[in-house]
Amino acid sequence: MNHKHVPGGPPLPAGRLFAGLPPPCIPLPGCPLLARAVPAGFPSPAADFTEGRISLDEHLIEHQEATFFVRVKGDSMTGFGIHDGDLLVVDRALAAADRSIVVAVVDGEFTVKQFCRLPEGCLLRSGNPGHRDILVGADQDFAVWGIVTSSIHRLR
Repeated sequence: MNHKHVPGGPPLPAGRLFAGLPPPCIPLPGCPLLARAVPAGFPSPAADFTEGRISLDEHLIEHQEATFFVRVKGDSMTGFGIHDGDLLVVDRALAAADRSIVVAVVDGEFTVKQFCRLPEGCLLRSGNPGHRDILVGADQDFAVWGIVTSSIHRLR
C-alpha cells in the first residue's frame, strides 16, 4: 500500500501503516490502549506498541454495584449526543445535579432527559426540538432513577 506524503506533515512509516498493532476487535475485558492519544486533526502514524490494556469497566464505572446499562430507544436526546440504540452507563449512587442527564421515572414511565431545577420544581429537557420537554408537576409521581455518566455509541 502506497501512502502519499503531505508537505509539512510527519514522515510516513516504513512498511505497513499499523504493523505490530493487535487486531482492532479484541474482546473485553482488557482492550489494548495505545501509548499516546490519537489526534483527531491531521493524520499521524500510530505507535508500533501499546501502553497496556484497558478495561472499560474500570474506565466507565465508578460504583460497580449501583451501575446499570440501559439501551436508548428513540431520538429525543440527539442534541446531547445520545442516539437511538446507544448504550447508556447509568449510576444510581450519584445525586442529580442541575443539567445532568438522567434516567427518570414520570408517572410510572422511564425516560432519558436533561434534569433542570426550576423554582417551581423541575424540567426534564429534551435534546431534540421535535420532542416536548416535561415540566414535572407536584401532582405527578416522579423520581430520578439514575445519572447517565457515559453513552456508548456504535459507529457501524
